Amino acid sequence: MPDDHYWMERAFQLAERAAMAGEVPVGAVLVRDGELIGSGWNQPIGSCDPSAHAEIVALRDAASNVQNYRLPGTTLYVTIEPCAMCAGAMLHARVGRLVFGAPEPRNGAITSQLKILDNAELTHQIEWQAGVMEEECKRQIQDFFRARRKG
Repeated sequence: MPDDHYWMERAFQLAERAAMAGEVPVGAVLVRDGELIGSGWNQPIGSCDPSAHAEIVALRDAASNVQNYRLPGTTLYVTIEPCAMCAGAMLHARVGRLVFGAPEPRNGAITSQLKILDNAELTHQIEWQAGVMEEECKRQIQDFFRARRKG
């Protein structure tokens, strides 16, 4: 979709913010009807909160902004494939669509490991698409870890 690149670019910029804070560079934005309703970046280290992944922070921000924990009709854009915790939160929030950049081979729960969203028995189904700005997102996280190994 034409807007996918635009919104992924916004998530990518938030991932840069995470990297500058010493967090793993993952960014996320939640959009409904072409309007940004929530955003977040990885912050588990700084917030001392293991659940403060970019997706969870964006979902919390959106829920607070719209005053509802259910977020139907939304699209979540995230730079890296979500983990099982984040996929579960998206299901509970009733997110309509997920778009992510690069796969996460070890902990990804959409295409890499668990394939959670492909389970037809779930009470809610989320449409998903992978690979938007995949190379940029992959390079961003690889550069971050390469720099950490050197330092």
